Amino acid sequence: MKEETKKQLKVYTILVIILAAAAALSVFFLGSIQVGGQEIPMEIEIPLYLGALANFGMMLIGYGLVGLLGYYLSKKLGWPGIFNERENWKRLFLRPLYLGVIAGIILIIAQKVFVLFHNLGELPHPAFPLSFFASITAGIGEELMFRLFLLSFWAFILHLLFKRFKKQNITNWIAVIIAALVFGAVHFPTAMILYGFTSLSQFPIIFIVEILLLNGIVGVVAGREFIKYGFIAAVGIHFWVDIVWHVMYGLF
Repeated sequence: MKEETKKQLKVYTILVIILAAAAALSVFFLGSIQVGGQEIPMEIEIPLYLGALANFGMMLIGYGLVGLLGYYLSKKLGWPGIFNERENWKRLFLRPLYLGVIAGIILIIAQKVFVLFHNLGELPHPAFPLSFFASITAGIGEELMFRLFLLSFWAFILHLLFKRFKKQNITNWIAVIIAALVFGAVHFPTAMILYGFTSLSQFPIIFIVEILLLNGIVGVVAGREFIKYGFIAAVGIHFWVDIVWHVMYGLF
């Protein structure tokens, strides 16, 4: 195994362990979530330690294996994989920080505009400290699923289909958009549960646009950075967006 691959897999393993630990700890801080200005308690029907163990195992094994497949596909495409070895570590951490903060502020402002056009109120925010653990699990777990795996998968498929046209940059961007849209769409089932809806048609169209657009912004920014700088960059952006969006804004 190449030395570069060993380094990348070590970093990846550390990230997956952090993901599993944060997912397990979050069970003990469920608390409540803010929906439309109201506090809704969050509970599970099994003992907390069992829920924690289930979360830990699912993230460590299930997510871990899916991410490895995504890593393999991303390297086949010539992408950095977990991190870009040609970049210094300061850039790998500082760039996601300021991009994530900027994107988080944009989300807050955009939401303020969207709530003027529907009566569902602002988007849900988990209470602190769950919001902090959710920022870690979403930052690593969702980026693992939607950037490291799904984006790499679609880019790989599209590259195979259109390889003879030598337009990998275009197929990359199509894959980024596909992953971003799917990332936005997977938030609808949770929103339906929180708002007590049984069908997507019960949501105002403007609210559907809001969910897709706000999550899509994060998905596109994280996707672009993932292709250029690696998985760590995407994780950093998502984490700092959620710190600004769910933790800081959720508190105040």
